[in-house]
Amino acid sequence: MFSNLRNNDKIYKNLYNGEWIESSSQKLIEIFSPVDGSSLGKVQAMTTEEVDMAIKNTKEALKSWQETSLNERVDIIYKAANILEENSEEIATLMMMEISKDKKSCVSEVVRTADLLRFTADTAKSMQGEALSGDSFPGGSKSKMAFVSREPLGTVLAIAPFNYPINLSASKIGPAIVAGNTVILKPPTQGSLSALCLAEVFNKAGLPAGVLNTVTGRGSEIGDYLISHEGINFINFTGSTAVGQHIASLSKMVPLLLELGGKDAAIILEDANLEEAATNIVNGAYSYSGQRCTAVKRILTFDSVADKLIPLLKEKIEKLKVGNPAEDGVVITPLIDNKSADFVEGLIKDAKDSGATLVTGGTRENNTIYPTLFDNVTTDMRLAWEEPFGPVLPLIRVSSIDEAIEIANKSEYGLQSSVFTQDIDKAFYIAKKLEVGTVQINNKTERGPDHYPFLGVKSSGMGTQGIRYSIEAMSRPKAIVLNIK
Repeated sequence: MFSNLRNNDKIYKNLYNGEWIESSSQKLIEIFSPVDGSSLGKVQAMTTEEVDMAIKNTKEALKSWQETSLNERVDIIYKAANILEENSEEIATLMMMEISKDKKSCVSEVVRTADLLRFTADTAKSMQGEALSGDSFPGGSKSKMAFVSREPLGTVLAIAPFNYPINLSASKIGPAIVAGNTVILKPPTQGSLSALCLAEVFNKAGLPAGVLNTVTGRGSEIGDYLISHEGINFINFTGSTAVGQHIASLSKMVPLLLELGGKDAAIILEDANLEEAATNIVNGAYSYSGQRCTAVKRILTFDSVADKLIPLLKEKIEKLKVGNPAEDGVVITPLIDNKSADFVEGLIKDAKDSGATLVTGGTRENNTIYPTLFDNVTTDMRLAWEEPFGPVLPLIRVSSIDEAIEIANKSEYGLQSSVFTQDIDKAFYIAKKLEVGTVQINNKTERGPDHYPFLGVKSSGMGTQGIRYSIEAMSRPKAIVLNIK
């Protein structure tokens, strides 16, 4: 299935005008597995001139693609979904080695992405324009009628993260192309092999040449050039807050959709089902070693709750299997690189040195951090505020609901929060006051279902994702006003 995009030396090419080509720079970036250090392949380090060519090619393809019927566009997306699902095992195996995500979760990501594409096609078919009569506005007249449709924006730059290279590439590509746009996909360096396979899925599904082109290379070398390129009409980025803010500073009035970091809090009240809360928190904090923007990243609760909750959490955490992602049942896998492990280890050391109580974990082997839980974390510790993107969780003790809300809202981030309680009035009181995009009641913080609105406030993002919302974000209304004589 994927022989076209690489040669026998595992050198991966870039999709350009429907063909897989190598860079004229003859420079390559080698991709090593965070699991065992093995070489998985090499990707092209494209030049700025080749970036120009790729963008120009999407402009040429846009002329005919935006005139293609919606029915033809959705047929291609349906085909892509089927091809993706048929090849889920092969893609998941590569992804597992490339980003160190457990095999079960990799397969789940691919299958979920196929479902996302099908729902995208379904949603696009059900979206309608509207007709507005002029006399519905005070002083208006029946002699005016507006016909409102949605138009593509042009070339969309889709920048995906390492942790979901298939799902968070497709969630950008699918809505963009069904709305009539063309796409430049900039995969993450670590995760690029998986994302290039996704591009071939769309290619095999019959997407016309030039509607989707890929650009590989280090962000430090071509990132700013891409972001500030005059041929880019929309930027859809998932990644760190620091990079998102940098993109915003360079975008020059180009519309943005940014999914950034989080410091998601779980607030647990005294009447909560603690067994259920502990299960949700452990699943939410430690799956894929905590390398998710929606991971539970801190617990806020009272002394009376914490004393009962800590033993439950400790028992469940110590049952988590640590090891190679290919092994059945493994939850804690090596982090994406040693730099990430160094950062998480630094947060652990600061918490220890500052007087937090280490409940379990706190150890490291190479780039694997064992699942770690701290009690008695205070607001003067780094772990209370910084996003670890690793398997370490702090518990902060509070004296009131309002103190928990205050600490949750003091964060620079505002992605999601969880509230665990049996009291619906208290749940809604807290939910209304939390400065986040989504509040989960009696559940872990998590993304999806993919048709729900997904957004962050403050430093957690800009704009709203979710299938229908993403289609709307990557298109614009156009009104044609008929003046009846």
